[in-house]
Amino acid sequence: MRRLFLVLCAAMALSPFISGTANAEPRHAIAMQGEPALPPDYRHFSYVNPDAPKGGSITYCVIGSFDNLNPFIVKSLRTTARGVIDTIFGNLVFESLMTRNADEAFSLYGLLAETIDITPDRKTVEFNLNPNAKWSDGKPVTPEDVLFTYEVYTEKGRPPYSDRMAKVAKLEKTGEHSVRFTFNEHADREFPLIIAMTPILPKHAFDKETFDQTTLKPVTGSGPYRITEVEPGERIIFERNPNYWGKDLPAKRGFDNYDRITIEYFLNANSQFEAFKKGICSAYAGPIYTGLDPNQVARDFDFPAFKAGDVVVETFERKLPPVVTGFLFNTRLPKFADSKVRRALAMLYDFEWANKNIFDGKFERTASYWQNSELSALGRPASEKEKTLLAPFPGSVLPEVMDGTWRPAVTDGSGRDRTVLKSALDLLKSAGFAMNGGALIGPDGQPFGFEILTASQSEERLASIYQRTLQKLGIAVSIRSVDDAQIQQRKQRFDFEVVIGSTGFSGTLSPGIELIGRWGSEARDAEGSFNLAGVADPAIDTMIDAMLNARDKEDYVAAVRTLDRLLISGAYMVPMQHNTEQSVAYWAYLAHPDKTPIFGFQLPTWWRKPE
Repeated sequence: MRRLFLVLCAAMALSPFISGTANAEPRHAIAMQGEPALPPDYRHFSYVNPDAPKGGSITYCVIGSFDNLNPFIVKSLRTTARGVIDTIFGNLVFESLMTRNADEAFSLYGLLAETIDITPDRKTVEFNLNPNAKWSDGKPVTPEDVLFTYEVYTEKGRPPYSDRMAKVAKLEKTGEHSVRFTFNEHADREFPLIIAMTPILPKHAFDKETFDQTTLKPVTGSGPYRITEVEPGERIIFERNPNYWGKDLPAKRGFDNYDRITIEYFLNANSQFEAFKKGICSAYAGPIYTGLDPNQVARDFDFPAFKAGDVVVETFERKLPPVVTGFLFNTRLPKFADSKVRRALAMLYDFEWANKNIFDGKFERTASYWQNSELSALGRPASEKEKTLLAPFPGSVLPEVMDGTWRPAVTDGSGRDRTVLKSALDLLKSAGFAMNGGALIGPDGQPFGFEILTASQSEERLASIYQRTLQKLGIAVSIRSVDDAQIQQRKQRFDFEVVIGSTGFSGTLSPGIELIGRWGSEARDAEGSFNLAGVADPAIDTMIDAMLNARDKEDYVAAVRTLDRLLISGAYMVPMQHNTEQSVAYWAYLAHPDKTPIFGFQLPTWWRKPE
């Protein structure tokens, strides 16, 4: 790969800039499917207050620790300070060529790149950099920075950044402010958007030789904030750059409203919540800021500041498919290799009892990976396009999933529904299991059981609910609680039997290349990947490929629905429950825009009320 860059540099030295564009008209935005919703002359995104007052400070509180400020290296996994690049608190330091509109399924608008030229087949894309774009030290953002970014990612970066050049046939500077990517046969139709969302680095501020080493020296980016204070493992402080180049861009109006952002670190969820109650933290939306547990609101919000009205709890509606959370089986292990066994185990999570006794009836059962959207297979018989996609893989989808009649097992809510227990046992018997003296014996003649790893009290409670039902069939289940650092290490090494967690991705209306890392065969044995379940299925690989290369919405929807049917039939995890509402607790000195986009509340658009 280094040879490729040297050849490119030599070519540029021999001739002036290569001219020409990939398309006749530069565009201000690009959509994965169809056209962007906003016109070229849009003033701001619909979910911001463009006149939000600037000033004041905010403190976020998170769980864990950090010892690094470079999020793009292998050693950064799990240890980079929050906020440097951050999907929840905002990309405070580093920016990409284009940025996402949170009120569209998947559309990008100009940021470091003022416009984009792209061929109809999406095999060539040219980004025209904004001539006003600058790094926080005042130096201009140049095409050389883009070339350097991809060179250093390839040589020293971590996945997925390190893999991106594998799909690029040529990367070249085409003008004073422009760069062109030409993709090879490995690239799909989503890949230009992935390139557009990749953070860009300043060539002058990084030493390529030491790039892969952790650092606590504040890094230079083009974003709205600069790092001003670092206390390793405890806190990081960002201050707004008064000379931020992009403050008047349409895509940035209404964002970045605080002068100072502090991120404090805590050891566990309890200490995090106690800090919020004391006023140390400005906002609290659960341990990972995806929304409060409704039960926590009912149980724990009785402290003085809440009663006095100084703390507000507000609910926002998220219009995306729910995040799929549940018990993940490590199918690398022989005991979970048979899908019949996994399907039987999936029947034994008593959602009805849990919803009535634990969740006060406020949750819905999660049954699809794209539930509540047109991408879901629930209630929909397979279309002809789906049947064609599945033709090479007969029997890979259950008949009831194919015809749209499948639903998770429903109990009577008593905690001892014999009908469901018998159905699960019958399925296990068909897989070679038998009962002996009150214990379930596997085909290998050994008692069947497994360990569930948990990392919090709430996870332990859910595991206990599952454990109780499983024990009724003689399945020996143990629960082991470990701290956050331990569970992350064990997940990274796939050192677990069953773990409570999500599939590694947020609910989305535009699933894409990230699914290779979640469900693709190539990620099964890649240490640190999000394919925790250990899935390696040619049918799933084929559907992901069909999804990524779909040229129209009908083909795209068919591919995702087919993938949904395969994941449901494979029973790689036991989905639990979801609530489409997101509750956020915050101190009353904060305010937010009136509109909530389809992606839910957006903390980077909030502001502090003037004194």
